[in-house]
Amino acid sequence: MSADLEHIRQIMREADCLYTEAQVEEAIAKVGAHITREMADTNPVVFCVMNGGLIFAGKLLTHLQFPLEASYLHATRYRNETSGGDLFWKAKPEVSFIDRDVLIIDDILDEGHTLGAIIDFCKHAGARKVHTAVLIDKDHDRKARPELKADFVGLPCVDRYIFGYGMDYKGYWRNANGIYAVKGM
Repeated sequence: MSADLEHIRQIMREADCLYTEAQVEEAIAKVGAHITREMADTNPVVFCVMNGGLIFAGKLLTHLQFPLEASYLHATRYRNETSGGDLFWKAKPEVSFIDRDVLIIDDILDEGHTLGAIIDFCKHAGARKVHTAVLIDKDHDRKARPELKADFVGLPCVDRYIFGYGMDYKGYWRNANGIYAVKGM
């Protein structure tokens, strides 16, 4: 069942812009430069976590100035809801990464359940080393694994329900050209 489009439009009208398009693009360029410095000689497999990581990964890949193999995986806890449940694999990686460095690109490090499970999957499946890049690192004390930190972070974020640049509100507004917070959430 699709969401009420008027409600979806109202969410955007009332949202607070936390980061403009220019601020996000600048952060992506900085992350790309940092990853290039750290990983240029590793011949990595780069996985985009679908659907949230799609926009960040697409923009970030153009800033990675070295050879790499790109693929995707799809694991989610949200399924177009505003709170997460159990991890659900929609598509596991199809590119071999045995004895290779892996870079996982995702939209957000929130509580870390999804990213942590993906990291564990890659390690157990033979990755030499797993690196992580997230556009947003949400600031709160509810991390599933307090020791889980992304290797490359675009922007910090307050503890609110956010959307834009790949992150969604009930399946909508992934295409928003900034990072927005839902009013009251």
